[in-house]
Formats: sequence, C-alpha cells, structure tokens
Amino acid sequence: MAGKAKGVIDFVNRCLAFESIEVGHYLKAVRDLDSILFGFEDVYTFFLKSKHNVLLNLIGLHYCLIWLGLPGECVMEILNNSNISQREVRVQWWKLGRWLFGFRLRDELITRTVSLEDLATGKEEEVLGVLHRGAVHEVIRVQISEAKPEYTSWSFQNVQNPN
Repeated sequence: MAGKAKGVIDFVNRCLAFESIEVGHYLKAVRDLDSILFGFEDVYTFFLKSKHNVLLNLIGLHYCLIWLGLPGECVMEILNNSNISQREVRVQWWKLGRWLFGFRLRDELITRTVSLEDLATGKEEEVLGVLHRGAVHEVIRVQISEAKPEYTSWSFQNVQNPN
C-alpha cells in the first residue's frame, strides 16, 4: 500500500501549480484512493499526518467522509490526534453570472477559507459539496490551495514597522 500511496502523493505534488490544485486533479486523486481500495487505516497512515501538505490532508479527509462514509466525530478524533484539525485550506470557485432583465451579470468569484475541522464537523457543507461535485452546472472552475495570510502593503508595513 505504501507504493500506491506514494503514487497518489506524487501525482498531487506534480499537479500543484502555483501552490494550488484544480478540482479535476483533486477529484482524480480521491478516485484513485477508491480504485486502489484504501481503507481508513491506510488513509490515516499515509494522508492524515502533520508532515504532509494540507491538500493531501484534505484529500484524505474528503475520502473518509464521502467515499468511506465515516461519521465526522470519528474523523475529528483522528484529526485532533494528528494535530491537523486547525489547518486551513482556501477554496475558490467561479459561478456563472445570473440573468437579470435579459442580461447576464458578471461571473461571481466565491472564496472560502475553512479548517479541516469545519469540514469534518459539517460547518462548511457548501464547500464540501463544491469539492465533491467539482466544476459542474453553474460552477465554472474550482481551485484549492493552502490558506496563507495575505498582506496588503499597508498591513504588511504596519506589521514590520509598529511605530
């Protein structure tokens, strides 16, 4: 199983472009876990560890919740034991603009920063739904990345020079 897990991990690392992954590649990695018949212990051993990228943690979490059908409480216990429950991901998706009086409005960009804990406990069902569905119907594109603090020039300047 270690060799198969390494194959999925290498695939995800190759697909990371500018530190984000497109939802098609993300879903392929989740489907690959299913095709090689990973069980909960395998996912815990190879994906739900703090040494891995948060995107690999997210793939393991998604697989446990959706494909294996494990309850969120069970997965939360593992996330807490691995010290990864507070890790955050940023999910961005573009929705088709809606129609108003015969005109199509601009496409809408939705950005959510969520912790693995929020996804496991069901607080962010909409985000988990977008991750599971991918780019279908009204959703044009989905990107997933590690949540990093963003600094504008003013806030960064204030942090650097508190005077």
